[in-house]
Amino acid sequence: MRDSSHKRDARARAKVLHIITDLDVGGAERMLVALIGPLAEAGFDSTVLSLMWGGALAEVLRQQGVAVHELGMRPGLPRPAEFPRLVRMIRDLQPDLVQTWMYHADLLGGAAARLAGKMPVVWGLHNTDLDPRRTKRSTRWVVRACATLSHRLPTKIVSCSDAGIGIHVDQGYAKDRIISIPNGFDTTALRSDAVDGPAVRGELGLAEDAVLVGQVARFDPQKDHRNFVQAAGLVVEQRPDIHFALVGKGCERDNAALADWIAATGAAERFHLLGLRSDVHRLLAALDLAVLSSAFGEAFPLVVGEAMCCGVPCVATDVGDSARIIGDTGRIVAARDPVALAGAMLELLELTAAERQALGTAARSRILAEFSLPAVAARYAALYEALIGTRANG
Repeated sequence: MRDSSHKRDARARAKVLHIITDLDVGGAERMLVALIGPLAEAGFDSTVLSLMWGGALAEVLRQQGVAVHELGMRPGLPRPAEFPRLVRMIRDLQPDLVQTWMYHADLLGGAAARLAGKMPVVWGLHNTDLDPRRTKRSTRWVVRACATLSHRLPTKIVSCSDAGIGIHVDQGYAKDRIISIPNGFDTTALRSDAVDGPAVRGELGLAEDAVLVGQVARFDPQKDHRNFVQAAGLVVEQRPDIHFALVGKGCERDNAALADWIAATGAAERFHLLGLRSDVHRLLAALDLAVLSSAFGEAFPLVVGEAMCCGVPCVATDVGDSARIIGDTGRIVAARDPVALAGAMLELLELTAAERQALGTAARSRILAEFSLPAVAARYAALYEALIGTRANG
């Protein structure tokens, strides 16, 4: 059940249907979940429709009292009977506005919404990598279809990153329909905790004053863990006291490729492979320095802002909107350059603990000022209000 704060005058509330490809844990999926509460406070009741089966976040939403529908589509192109069923579901739900998330949902959800009624349709762009060497042929086909339809199907298109706008305009997307609304961060839940640092170091068998550098990212070519490990090896040559934590799916000791890269540094005892964890925010808050070594494909990397919320300064590669998020509170280096990455890490590690803490405080202040979840949700709410109002007046 939703709490009483969500039960306002029913006549003033609008219904938003969010259509997303699936509800596995990812940046766009997490942003959708985070937005629903603030949107409810702004007067919008949300329903979520997953084109495939619900993932881990489906239950999170249901526990919050949000209705979640699962269409059960299989990966790849939809079967003939699935699209009419999607149209019927939208028609039955009767939303005032449809927000789609990611390419397949933009294409199928947007087209189905247009057939189901005259509600405004808002697309969502959450990707900056369309390199044909890394993008599936079916996805490239969907992007081309979206580019063609973008000039008449969506009412507006929201890109979560500035970097993503130019990339999609180059693909043929309608420039005059795209606006930028960044991802937002729950700064009340994400914050520094004096208990986390000693507790995490104790679990790793480290002294309380050990310096800990970490990266939170699934093991994937996009995240370029080899770049991180090589840079860490260079850091250890000058600072053999530094420890490194790798958190994320695939970052385990039985990952042969990762183990080989670490062994090549000659300092394997300095690396702590923690794998997939449910206490990521606690681990982030324990770091002295957070790193994101991505090679490509980032749009608006949440983990950078989450670390900054926790008062941790960041070093990141210049991919997606990392530079926009960090500003002057950390360091940005070129992708695929372990020497540059190591240099930036050493620069911040040579600061005193007090100087690093001051930089972390500035990082949190930057998130509060520019990327807080309430401020981002307010921009979505203003967009929805304008579009629904235009529909009512039209």
